[in-house]
Amino acid sequence: MGRQQYQKQKRKKKKKRWKTVILVLILIIAGTLGYAFYQYRQGVLQSEKKANVNKEEYSFNEAKDQYGGTNILLLGSDARGKENSRADTIMIMQYHPKNKTYKLISIMRDSYVSIPGHDNNRINTAFAFGGPELLRQTIKENFDIDLQYYAIVDFEGFVQLIDEAFPDGVEVNVEKEMSTNIGVTLKPGLQRLDGKHLLGYVRFRHDAIGDFGRVERQQKVVKEVVNELTSLQTIPKLPKLVGVVTPFINTNLSTGNMLYIGKDFLSQKNRNIETLRVPVDGSYANETINGAAVLSVDLEKNKEEIRKFLSK
Repeated sequence: MGRQQYQKQKRKKKKKRWKTVILVLILIIAGTLGYAFYQYRQGVLQSEKKANVNKEEYSFNEAKDQYGGTNILLLGSDARGKENSRADTIMIMQYHPKNKTYKLISIMRDSYVSIPGHDNNRINTAFAFGGPELLRQTIKENFDIDLQYYAIVDFEGFVQLIDEAFPDGVEVNVEKEMSTNIGVTLKPGLQRLDGKHLLGYVRFRHDAIGDFGRVERQQKVVKEVVNELTSLQTIPKLPKLVGVVTPFINTNLSTGNMLYIGKDFLSQKNRNIETLRVPVDGSYANETINGAAVLSVDLEKNKEEIRKFLSK
């Protein structure tokens, strides 16, 4: 056999091996994607009979963030499909693709602000008056934050997600006895809480520090749960977990958007979420207006702190 013929046969064998390798990789990827979709559908089927969420498609006039981030308005509600409910929890999650950072702003629901077309009121009433779009306008007018997306999460979805992801519960050091208006009774001490009890923990506000303590607990639990969900042990469950929580969410985020925002978080070793509470310390006063306890807010001071937080 001549040298040229030998080299030709060698190239053919090498090419054939590469074809085989590529085919195997395609089969593995297809199988993985197929299994992930199957798990996702199992999660959806598991939850959709329990969900009773208003899936109305809201108009949302998104605006590009001036600092280059992607900002999502996160709203917690227990309306169970009813209309004109107030937002019980108001958060803004920012993902910055260039800086690879994730930040979370909690806005106190009793902040007394100007609501376009509705005079001054608590900020959480904006959602009842005009859905996520009016709340977007209110946040922009008062705090100068641009929002691109919204996600309204029914609290029952939080319960289902926690119970599916953490069968043994989430470890929490409960700082005091809690029971008023949360549907459960929590005793002090380090313990593992299931979904229903963890929801009660993050919603409790009937003590001396009221909503301030509630917001602090919410931010702490969000960071803990997100880190646990992205651990090596939990990542294989993610397709099903997404399916479990999907029926409880009303959002204008597409699946592609979610994957784009989440991919960097999953790939990072240090999954830190920076947090800020609005109004910030020293920028508000407790008042009673028309018989309601509210927070009068120094808007300029808060806008400056928000600017520093989102731009760094």
